[in-house]
Amino acid sequence: MNTSLRASAHVSHKDWYSIDWSIIHKYVMKLRQRIYRAEQQKQQRKVRKLQRLLLRSKANLLLSIRRVTQQNNGKRTPGVDGYTASRANERIKFYQQLVKYNVFRHRPKPAKRTFIPKKDGKLRPLGIPTMRDRVYQNVVKNALEPQWEVKFEPTSYGFRPKRSTHDAISNLFNKLNTNSKKKWVFEGDFLGCFDHLNHKWITKQTSMFPGNTLIKRWLEMGYIEHDMLQTTTEGTPQGGLVSPLLANIALCGMEEEIGIVYKKTYKPNGGYVIDPKCKIGRVLYADDFVIVTETKKQAESMYGKLTPYLQKRGINLSQEKTRVTYIEDGFDFLGFSLRQYKTGQGKKLFIKPSKDSIQKAKNKIKDTFTMMRGRPVKEIIRVLNPIIRGYGQYWKHVVSKQTFSYMDHYVFSKLVKHLKHLHQKKSWKWITKRYFRKPNHGGNDRWTLTCPLTNIQLLKMSWIKIERHIMVAYKNSPDDPILREYWEKRDRKVFNSENTFDRMKLARKQGYRCAVCKQTLQNGEKVTVQNLEVSTGKESKLVHVPCIK
Repeated sequence: MNTSLRASAHVSHKDWYSIDWSIIHKYVMKLRQRIYRAEQQKQQRKVRKLQRLLLRSKANLLLSIRRVTQQNNGKRTPGVDGYTASRANERIKFYQQLVKYNVFRHRPKPAKRTFIPKKDGKLRPLGIPTMRDRVYQNVVKNALEPQWEVKFEPTSYGFRPKRSTHDAISNLFNKLNTNSKKKWVFEGDFLGCFDHLNHKWITKQTSMFPGNTLIKRWLEMGYIEHDMLQTTTEGTPQGGLVSPLLANIALCGMEEEIGIVYKKTYKPNGGYVIDPKCKIGRVLYADDFVIVTETKKQAESMYGKLTPYLQKRGINLSQEKTRVTYIEDGFDFLGFSLRQYKTGQGKKLFIKPSKDSIQKAKNKIKDTFTMMRGRPVKEIIRVLNPIIRGYGQYWKHVVSKQTFSYMDHYVFSKLVKHLKHLHQKKSWKWITKRYFRKPNHGGNDRWTLTCPLTNIQLLKMSWIKIERHIMVAYKNSPDDPILREYWEKRDRKVFNSENTFDRMKLARKQGYRCAVCKQTLQNGEKVTVQNLEVSTGKESKLVHVPCIK
């Protein structure tokens, strides 16, 4: 049966929850994969034809509305027009309005300017597009991204599907390990990257894309600040769905500029590795990057080598954050500290959570206790567990045993103060007898905070197993149809490593797919445990959050 017919047969429903998302998702994914394969085979005419098809696709429009109004963190944040679609009937009405318009003729409205604090105390400007612009940006992203997934460099990890900071750190570990001759590090950071990218360079790179006119309009749409319209002559606004992709497109090409060459391997798995004769390596994550070299002279020469690359893109290096470092002095990257230490077995590279990252976690826990002052224990556990689990999961792929122990002691000290304030007239012996138990999963540690009413316990970071992250291979992309089994196995490993034992059991029962939309649990959407009605009564199932809202 024709996939397009099956997909279009489900977009006329008047009820949002009656839409078969499984068919919609498969149709869009199939088109993305066809674009990827056509680009691999250099069939440019076919690429543009498929991109036009996806830009006009009702299935793509529906998925984009779902992402913007249900999945994204900013789903309740309106643009300058004040419009949001938080209810199912509003989403259907929104879809019926958009399906009548031609995406190629869309005229964007200015973004709403707002500011968020940065870790250095400065403010980061955000441009919030209208809901309609966000939907069309996701439509364009689905059509443009698979073409560029073929072109993007293998050491680029920021804002790309199925690639993470852990992949970037694993790549650096391979480049700087004990046997490597690369000991000098060029730490680079682009100054105001998103705000200063050259519009002409971006439009030149996307000139053959069918929606290039729309991209140009988004770049020049301006923003409203203090009720005044400001024009934009450079940069792509942070806050737009298509902005990270456009930034990646603009930044693509650094490896070629600094002389990194790849060589095909003849191992059973195939793939490519950096040519042994090449004495340079690089890892890029958004606007932060690291170049590793064998000598200090090579590292310092990067300032000159990067000049033509920077001039084309209209950006500069940050003088504060760009430096040359020796690996034994160490450096921070993406919340981790990388440094080579002298040990009894020789020199070894250790990657640990950075001091700034640990301080950020402590501040968040401290603020949580301040906010929850006087609240019962079950509420403290409910709020703290996701924070502890989140930082623990982020740190668990590196040398974190001491950090986990330190954070557990820090949380315990805050708990003692909280419980003594909660029961000012009770003795410490009474408090410990009421609130502390041994772990439910076993063990002799009797200092585990336990709610006396619900028996739920506060998670300890030391319970999280430390395990090495397996880096994504070379240029592997989820848009490559040949790698379907690779991504299914990888998604299962990632899910099992990031979730509790109970969730892992539920996921195995469901074949690692959502109980409602039947899509993989690792598709970027939040997952929750939901009691669903089945023939035998209520049963716990893993469901994507958008499927139940």
